[in-house]
Amino acid sequence: AFLHGFLEEEIYMAQPEGFEIKRGSDKACLLKRSLYGLKQSPRQWNLRFDEFMRGIKYTRSAYDSCVYFKKCSDDTYIYILL
Repeated sequence: AFLHGFLEEEIYMAQPEGFEIKRGSDKACLLKRSLYGLKQSPRQWNLRFDEFMRGIKYTRSAYDSCVYFKKCSDDTYIYILL
């Protein structure tokens, strides 16, 4: 899941072992998406999930940020617990 988060800042990392190119072994990789192990990954995933849920008309609970709900037309509710 963390691989789908977008990064807000530029993050560079050393080339992984086995990926080095002879002409560019001194170069670094620019990350375009979050990776497991980055401190930002959980937060970026959560921001993207929240944006999606709000896009499909769910409301985030004011009491618990892991709860989303949506009122249906027949006065029933749908709850999603993250």
